[in-house]
Amino acid sequence: MNAHSSADDRPGSRVTTVVVADDHLVVRAGMRLLLAQDPAFEIVAESSTVPETVEAMREHHPGILVLDLTMAGQSSLPMIPELLALSSRTRILVLTMQEDPAFARAALRSGAAGYLLKEAAAEELLSAARQVTAGATYVQPALGARLAVEATRPAHGPDLDPLTEREAEVLSLLVLGHTNQEIARRMYVSVRTVETHRAHIREKLGKDSRAELIAAARERGLMA
Repeated sequence: MNAHSSADDRPGSRVTTVVVADDHLVVRAGMRLLLAQDPAFEIVAESSTVPETVEAMREHHPGILVLDLTMAGQSSLPMIPELLALSSRTRILVLTMQEDPAFARAALRSGAAGYLLKEAAAEELLSAARQVTAGATYVQPALGARLAVEATRPAHGPDLDPLTEREAEVLSLLVLGHTNQEIARRMYVSVRTVETHRAHIREKLGKDSRAELIAAARERGLMA
């Protein structure tokens, strides 16, 4: 199926095409069974890596991309703007195990329309898919409450938020060009832990590009 023949392009059709991006076969199988319960959705492609997801977006331009934040050891979070650029009409629903609110904030700021944890009940996932299809933003209630509480805290400049020792170490390695996998090996931690540190750095500094991170590292004396 190509971009011009996806189900939600047919005149009068209300079917929303879906691409499921997750590197766990069991998760994808569960999504197939779940979405099959609702005739409003049709899975047109599955992917297990970030490059495969990029290709699926180019080919299908789905109504929804259900996206895991970590696939085959690679973070998909920084790719959200690029994925949306490939298919501007697509609504991205993040489905992840990452329960840290920093990831939810970063995903939503990058353009995701929804954020849901894999522990969610099946009906909640269907509800989230329906809401993002309708143009709404969906955040799992427990996470939404935590985000709301944090939003009420006194405002302060992002650059005034101090980095922890581990976050500073991750930042120094990032600006040297190391990947998440390389940083994880150097620090003897998991890739997911590195991603958590990166999300915190992004939130605290309000910066994401390598040039901005280099400037921030220099300001903190982390590089010459």
